[in-house]
This record gives sequence, structure tokens and C-alpha cells, in this order.
Amino acid sequence: MGRIPERSLRVQRGERYRIPFAPTDELSPMPDERGPRWAKPVLLLAAAYNLVFGALAVLFPHAWFTFANLPVPNYPSLWQCIGMIVGVYGIGYAIAAFAPLRHWPIVLVGFAGKVFGPLGFLDAAVRGELPWRCGWLLVTNDLIWWVPFTALLVHAWRAHRSERGPGQP
Repeated sequence: MGRIPERSLRVQRGERYRIPFAPTDELSPMPDERGPRWAKPVLLLAAAYNLVFGALAVLFPHAWFTFANLPVPNYPSLWQCIGMIVGVYGIGYAIAAFAPLRHWPIVLVGFAGKVFGPLGFLDAAVRGELPWRCGWLLVTNDLIWWVPFTALLVHAWRAHRSERGPGQP
């Protein structure tokens, strides 16, 4: 592994002290963790949407079912738990917005949810557990995020790959 890198720290009297950092500090950070210009506003919008949707699901668990003309569930706490999960994704997107290339795993987990959610809906709709008309919720919750999340993940993959240099896995 080699020698632990040191950094200089200036103190008030102008003396220099050497402070060792952890061996992982040898890895240089990405030159620009912000990613493409559009990434921050997209992730902040996703954060805001998820936080609002999550809060509404927690505070008003029957509202969506009433609006969709569906029977109100016997266990609204399950819908509230979904709202909490969606809200937590919102927190993650807000964090990722400020350094998307560093926090790409948050975007990947969110993207996975946005793919598996519609697949779960399709399964439930085919089996008759949910009416097809509920699918409109997928547009704003999942489908509109596929393109920007995919583009950001591709951008992060390319940035990390080019950072490693040729011949490195």
C-alpha cells in the first residue's frame, strides 16, 4: 500500500505541521463531481417531487385512493410507509444533486425503484389487483425520470471509467 500521504497544515504562528491522512486519501477525487449542468436541477426537482409526494402520502393516506375513485385500503399505514420511502428517496436525490458523479449510487438505487415500480404495477394490473387506470401515477412517479437518470448514470460510468485510465478494470 505504501506510505500514508501527508498534508500540510498552517497554524497561527506560521509553523508547518504534517498531518497524516487515511490511506484511502491516496485516491484522487474526480476533477468535477457535479456532472452535466442539467443534473443538479433535475435531481433537485426529483427531490422536491418525492418529498412532496411522500409527505402527502403520509399526511393524507386516503387522498390518492379517493382521487382515483378506488376503495380506501384497510391498512392506510402501508401507503404511509410507501410515502416515507418515497420521501427518503427525495432526501437522497437532494444530496446527490450537489455531487452527482460522486453520489451516483443514490441515483442508481432510485432508478432501480423507478423501473421495478412499474413492473410491479404491471404484474398487479394483469392479475386484476389494480385497475389499469392507476397507471397514470407511474408517469410522474417513475417514467419521466428514466431518461435523465439513465443519462446521468451513463455520464457517471464514463467519468469513473476515464478516471481509472487505460488498462485498469
